[in-house]
Amino acid sequence: MTATIAPPTDPRLGTAEPASTSLANPPAASWSKRWSVVSLIAAAATLYFTREPLFVVGLLFVAVVPFERLFPRHRDQRFRRPQLAGDIAHALVSPAMQVVTAIVAVPLAVASLAWLPGLAIRPLVAMIPPAVMPFVALALFDFVIYWTHRWGHEVPFFWKFHAVHHSTEHLDWVSGFRNHPLDGVFLAPGFVFLLAAGFDPEVAGVLVIVQIVTGLFLHANVRWRWRPLHRVVITPEFHHWHHSNERDAHCSNYSVFLPLWDIIFGTYFMPKHRRPALYGVDEDIPVGLVPQLLHPVRGVANPLRWLRHPIRTSCRCRRSTDRIIREMWRSARRPTGRR
Repeated sequence: MTATIAPPTDPRLGTAEPASTSLANPPAASWSKRWSVVSLIAAAATLYFTREPLFVVGLLFVAVVPFERLFPRHRDQRFRRPQLAGDIAHALVSPAMQVVTAIVAVPLAVASLAWLPGLAIRPLVAMIPPAVMPFVALALFDFVIYWTHRWGHEVPFFWKFHAVHHSTEHLDWVSGFRNHPLDGVFLAPGFVFLLAAGFDPEVAGVLVIVQIVTGLFLHANVRWRWRPLHRVVITPEFHHWHHSNERDAHCSNYSVFLPLWDIIFGTYFMPKHRRPALYGVDEDIPVGLVPQLLHPVRGVANPLRWLRHPIRTSCRCRRSTDRIIREMWRSARRPTGRR
């Protein structure tokens, strides 16, 4: 289930040694139980501070599940499908994960210098009539998300984090909550660009909320196609193809509001005579909340080592940044329009 080009493969995945029954190497089932306990503790700690996740999960259950039962896209998909508990755990800890996202996103937004071009076009934005401003903000917001989302699939470093979201093999009312908190931070440069350009922060905040809410609905296991809307607004059919792991659907349907950007940049994919049937990713993503949060950072060196060797660390960061920028540029120049 990935709409990505050649996602990176961790070489360790194919060389795992057989599980040992010793205390030093407990079997996989034992680790699974331990991570389940940790996930339960994390969810309980979040709910101690806020009951909002329970309200949201309950609301989605009441609002979406009846339609999934009455109009299922995949009739053989059970309500208690595999990894349902892990996705509910993602939903329950989402407020805590949003805090992590914000802590990392703010310095990243400042360091990206994306606010400089925003300030440069601020006089032009000021000339836009107030009645038109929300529509321009919507189009630019979707444009920024389109490219951020596209690079999240086509740049290996970004994909490591976004793959967690795409690892679900069953799309339904709660699968949209499966996200890595560091996946969302890559939207920060685009977001600060819009703010620096003079767009109303309240409008931007509303767009973020609407995007999150509609995103959860787009994952629902419902069979509605809404063909007349396919080239106008995003539909569940559009987003299900984005999650499809069928080869010809890879690298497609990145927009979150308007299919316009996919149509313009050649990544629109909506075949008429078939529907997506296979989801997931080819790589091995672990099961459960905590293992999925740890998966993208496996093999990362101890941050204290970075502090002990600041010059070496800065050189590595510069090389990594240069490589990421080259990969973003390569993605932007990738031939498209084959659809």
